[in-house]
Amino acid sequence: MKEFHNQENKYVKQIVLKVRDLNKSLVFYQEILGLEILEKKVNKVLLTADGATAMITLTSSGDIIEKLPNRTGLYHFAILLPDRFQLGLFLKNMREKNYEITGGSDHGVSEAIYLKDPDDNGIEVYADLDTSEWNRKNGQIEMVTESLDYEGILNEAANSEWDGMPKKAKIGHIHLQVSDLEKAKKFYVQGLGFDIIQRLGKSALFLSTGGYHHHIGLNTWDIKGADTLPENSAGLEYYTLNFPDQKKRNESLENLKKMGYKVIEKDNGIFTEDPAGNVIKLVI
Repeated sequence: MKEFHNQENKYVKQIVLKVRDLNKSLVFYQEILGLEILEKKVNKVLLTADGATAMITLTSSGDIIEKLPNRTGLYHFAILLPDRFQLGLFLKNMREKNYEITGGSDHGVSEAIYLKDPDDNGIEVYADLDTSEWNRKNGQIEMVTESLDYEGILNEAANSEWDGMPKKAKIGHIHLQVSDLEKAKKFYVQGLGFDIIQRLGKSALFLSTGGYHHHIGLNTWDIKGADTLPENSAGLEYYTLNFPDQKKRNESLENLKKMGYKVIEKDNGIFTEDPAGNVIKLVI
């Protein structure tokens, strides 16, 4: 299967979340998602699948409030598993733990299971179908939402036992809620250089580099014109966008500056912010 999360492409590498109860969140991320602690501090925990790189970082402080509804921010982040067998093991673990599944879909390019963490952050765990099965039309990739074959996926796991998140798992994409789709398109396409893969009317866009079905999703479903979450709200703090090299990152930084978007240099890296207030760390 072709690799779309490598140094040839721009892709999401890490998710940083603000949570209300660090210990409660850790139980979820370790027992349900099967991640391991890479590094633990008083108010921050780095979680990993491969034992070497952070996939999810959880931060907490005493004043974090519950997420408010109908605001921009994280719709879901998505963990890409290596194959359908691993998806079956994950689903098997959820059933054994009796953890609620909020949905499941066959998207024509992938099979996905949806759930939420204790702070109502949406999560998708999915496995891609082989690229030969993706339906391409007029230079775009058609994604659908059809019923998921839960039993077929469980049968893939057979009698094997879940042993935590597989080491080859990674952040496959992020899906964000934005207040204005056209403004978001301008930022991500003209500013950061993503390609439009699919457009759903005037309410959603799916973007990628290298021909993937999507590294970033954007929607205005039920929140068009909505405000951002307060800074002390649970939810997305920022996500990390990985660039192929210094040249590509510099090109995007120059584009963003010329277009009037924020570019902020801090001790821990270079950040920008999309028109809906979603913060992005730009890394190589």
